Amino acid sequence: MMKKISPVIGWVILLLSTGLVCFFLAVILWDLFTKGAPSLSWQFISTSPTNGMTKGGVLPAITGTVLLTLITAIASAPFGICCAIYLNEYAADNWLTRIIRASIRNLAGVPSIIYGLFGLALFVQGLQMGTSLLAAGLTLGLLSLPYIIITTEEALRRIPNRMREAALAVGATQFESVKDVVLPLALPGILTGLVLTLSRAAGETAPILFTGVAFYINKPAGYLNQEFMALPYHLYMLSTQHQAIEQVRPLAYGTALVLILVVFLFNLSAFYIRYQHSKHE
Repeated sequence: MMKKISPVIGWVILLLSTGLVCFFLAVILWDLFTKGAPSLSWQFISTSPTNGMTKGGVLPAITGTVLLTLITAIASAPFGICCAIYLNEYAADNWLTRIIRASIRNLAGVPSIIYGLFGLALFVQGLQMGTSLLAAGLTLGLLSLPYIIITTEEALRRIPNRMREAALAVGATQFESVKDVVLPLALPGILTGLVLTLSRAAGETAPILFTGVAFYINKPAGYLNQEFMALPYHLYMLSTQHQAIEQVRPLAYGTALVLILVVFLFNLSAFYIRYQHSKHE
């Protein structure tokens, strides 16, 4: 009797927990939408802040966030995917490989502010890049690297070994097997993990706090060696550090809504990529 009841109790607890999380998420999103929608307009998206950031829009912050995410992708995606391919397809299953995998998972759990301090020491001071868009992007690249390796390796593990063995049986080399069989099948999972990781990086504040983000710039970021504005930091400043917090509160809600929409578009693109690939299989 208890064996029949236990799965039911487990499902009920799971559904209640999921429903509770979704409820609070809906409340937060509704609060952001109702208070941020009045500030959301084309002028808000396409203009720079004015009058001590009490008026105007968030165009420099949007541009800085997009450029920062692109640099993060360029700095982390190729190396992370190659590392995952080596670990899953070529590396021997020994104590050294297990230590490397454990280290990668530990790096994924390091607080983001530690990456910010490391980026400050390595890129800003050590390599003398100064506080800049490039230094911040490389720092976020280091933060994203463990997640990309883990998600890519999980996508590769889901490909049955019989697919590899079939390719080898018809005379393909291991490299050809990985390139022509394994990677195309794992591509939806790899791209989904990559986009979700980058969407997380786009919302980070601590790593860019020390490496290049600025409080106010009256034009969009255009050079890699210059400071920039970003939506997460802009929201933080409007919400906590501005001299007229009550006056700029509608702008803060508008900025939060824009940030949510940017992250949502990243996540939506991941699901679209997976859908398109599954449709063509």
